[in-house]
Parts: sequence; C-alpha cells; structure tokens
Amino acid sequence: MRKTIYRSRLLQALLAAAVAMAISGTIPSHAQTAEAGVDFPDPARATMPEGVFVNVENLRKLAPGMTKHQLYDLLGAPHFSEGVFGVRRWNYIFAFRETDGGTIKCQFQVQFDKNHLARAFYWKPDSCKNLLAPPPPPPSPAPAAAPMMALTLSSDAMFGFDSATLTAEGSANLDQLLSRVQEASHIQDIMITGYTDRIGSERYNLALSQRRAEVVRDYLVAHGVSPAAMQVSGRGPADPVVQCNDKQRARLIECLAPNRRVELKGTART
Repeated sequence: MRKTIYRSRLLQALLAAAVAMAISGTIPSHAQTAEAGVDFPDPARATMPEGVFVNVENLRKLAPGMTKHQLYDLLGAPHFSEGVFGVRRWNYIFAFRETDGGTIKCQFQVQFDKNHLARAFYWKPDSCKNLLAPPPPPPSPAPAAAPMMALTLSSDAMFGFDSATLTAEGSANLDQLLSRVQEASHIQDIMITGYTDRIGSERYNLALSQRRAEVVRDYLVAHGVSPAAMQVSGRGPADPVVQCNDKQRARLIECLAPNRRVELKGTART
C-alpha cells in the first residue's frame, strides 16, 4: 500500500516538474518592451549575449507561415533555452556592423501559432527593424562636363591685318559663338588664345596676339559671359599651323593666314 502511494506521489512530482520546465521555457524571465508590447528574455541568459552577426538578406526573407525548419535554415538555432514542449517563441540576439566600425545589438523574437508556423516577428528596440531596409540607391553621378567648344577663329576674318579692332564679320562670328555659350547653364574654363604669323618682331606679335585675345574676351563679357570663366593669353607666332617660304610679301601674308588666329577652348555643363 505504501509503495503504491509513494509511486503515485513520485509520478505526480515528475509530471509537475515536466510542466514547470515547459512553462519556464515558454515564458522565460523577460523585460517588457514598450514599443511592441512583447516580452523578451534577459540578454544575459543568451548563449551568446554579445550577439551573433546575421545575414541581413536572410532576415529579409522571413514571412508569416514559415515552418521552424525554414526559420532554422535562415537564422540557425535560437540563442536562448526555449524549453522542450509547446514552444511558441524563438529568441535571438543579432549584431549589426555600423559604418564607423561599431556594433548595434538587437533582440529578435519569432512567435508561432498552434500549428508551429511563424505568426509574427518582433524587435527590441523596435528601431532595429529599420536595419532591414534595403540600402538607398547610390546618388546619380553628376553630369560630366561636356565639351562646349574647340573653336579656331581666323584673325583675318575678325580683325584687319595688323589690327586688334573687331570687324563687322568678326562681331558676327562672335555672336554665333555667344549663342553656343548661352545655351550652356554653367560655363567653365574657357581659354582664349591669340596667335599671329611670323612677320614682325616677336615682342610686337606677342603684344598683338594678347590684345586680340582680350578683345574677344571683353566682347563675351559685355554680352553676359562671366569674366571668371575665361582666361586669355597671347602666344605670338608660336605653334604655327602652316609653314610658308614665299619671298613676295603679299603672297607670304596670304600663305600665313591660318597662323593668324584666335583659339577658344572650354567646357560647359548643359
């Protein structure tokens, strides 16, 4: 009789212990989170309290209705002792690397329904869910500076021979150039370079080529082009386009005409 009573009490005690284990595993010691109203276990009880680095792409794949096997493949085993029977929650501590080299630590909880399918997912703090947002697309590259001009103007068509005064034809040529400049919303780095032929002294030709470049610049400034966008220089007879050996002066002047020029080079954003 006593053995029967002892066995009965022992069985009751074992059943009570099993129930206690299941209850303690299902509802662990926790801290209440105000954001979502969900109970989370004490991080100190985790197998890795410092957090486990997780594949963010795997977290983005989570969805209600997934089985525990599917979740295990994506996230691994829970980081807490969740008990044996009737487990309705899995808890994790995930770590995320910050751009400055630091680490963000987040608690994550999966809740299951009675069929052991994922029902809901929660974060602590709630702001951790923002870490799953896809990164913003890279900013569109700034439009490259497009070539605006690489133009050579004949000095003979713009100035009288041995002159730095614009002719009517020269003004018309600059008006066409101006229309191209005004189509651009931002002008930058316009280089205006004057050249002469080899007739005359080098010193005189350097001064003449400089004056012609300045006349072109002043014309553009008078019509609204920023002077800060332009640089001028005179190079006299440097960098000749043609070589002429004519002895007769008129023919030599005619042959050297391509060397008497004003070059404009620059870029602009359209």
